[in-house]
Amino acid sequence: MNPWKGSPQRRVPDLDLEQVDRNGPGGQAFVFWLIVLVWPVWDMAKGHNHPLWLAALALAAFAFLHLAVVRTSFDGRFPMRVPVLLLVAQTGVASAAALGFQGRWFTLFPLLGLATGVVVGHMPRRAKGPELHMLIGIGTVSCLSVLVGWVGGEDNGALAANWYGTVTAGIVTAVILRLFTVIGLLRDAREELAEAAVASERLRFSRDLHDLLGHTLSLMVVKAQAVRRIAERDPAVAAEQAADIETVGRQALDEVRQAVSGYRGRGLADELDAARVALSDSGVDVIVRRTGPPLPPQQDALLGWAVREGVTNVIRHSGAARCEITVRIDEDDAVLEVKDDGTGKGGIGGAGGHGLRGLSERMEAVSGTVQAGSAPEGGFLLSVTVPVASALGAGGK
Repeated sequence: MNPWKGSPQRRVPDLDLEQVDRNGPGGQAFVFWLIVLVWPVWDMAKGHNHPLWLAALALAAFAFLHLAVVRTSFDGRFPMRVPVLLLVAQTGVASAAALGFQGRWFTLFPLLGLATGVVVGHMPRRAKGPELHMLIGIGTVSCLSVLVGWVGGEDNGALAANWYGTVTAGIVTAVILRLFTVIGLLRDAREELAEAAVASERLRFSRDLHDLLGHTLSLMVVKAQAVRRIAERDPAVAAEQAADIETVGRQALDEVRQAVSGYRGRGLADELDAARVALSDSGVDVIVRRTGPPLPPQQDALLGWAVREGVTNVIRHSGAARCEITVRIDEDDAVLEVKDDGTGKGGIGGAGGHGLRGLSERMEAVSGTVQAGSAPEGGFLLSVTVPVASALGAGGK
């Protein structure tokens, strides 16, 4: 088998983002590399550097500036110009010391490259395209390492090694710091998405409970009022209405359980049947017309919710004596109209408006539309349109 043929599946390491330190390495990790100063110390111990006190002073100044650059880069209380100015001073000390003492003192430049990477890795990036801070900072320091080495008489091999060490230390450090910054941003984004998902689910659940219980409780109130009015003069009818209240209550309890388990609606046919009963019991003459083929499940459930919301508002707010429910379904769209002859101030468009808002959100999810307002000939009209062609096409595929 040829392992290079075809398109092999990319191996993805199993990483848990929660187990990755979002802050990344601290300043101590970059202070550790001061161990590189053992090379110029070795030259000083061998007696290669004169005067010795000046070499010791230069080495102490370089180490102090390195510590200061790292500390101020990681500490957000300092503006970025502070570590930048300290880095410039460190560059000057490194260049002067390497030219003055030569030998192993050129190893200061890889450490200088690391300090440059620390500064660059903490600088903001506001524009698209190449990392200008990285190009300018690390590029300048690495070119300076070659120039100082060339002036100091280093051979080509030493110049190349010094340049490579400086560039590598700077780029790797800057990339690591940027990488952990991105990891922190990803974790923040994931937490925000999780919170948004919870909030969205709470909104969905509260909307479902409103849609489910608003209609049912309105019906129970109407029937309870009927029982109170006729209890004395017609106990048999009152008992029948009371039995209906019990039935509706049990049905409401079952619907709540279904909503908790993720159920989204009873469907258009069941809601139309329930609308006939609810409106008739409320003293509203109802006419239901439906034409066209069966709907896909999602569109069927959505129109069922719309029927429930429209009928609930007719019972609660309209004061109507007559209500017409019309459903027209063709190859492109399904249209529902709930029209009454009431005051034209249906609660669905009133101050609360929770039902209309929830219904509009449902319809927007499938590119549907909701229109509610006074009908031209009086009364209130709720019109809902749901596209059918796209759903049928998806189902066909």
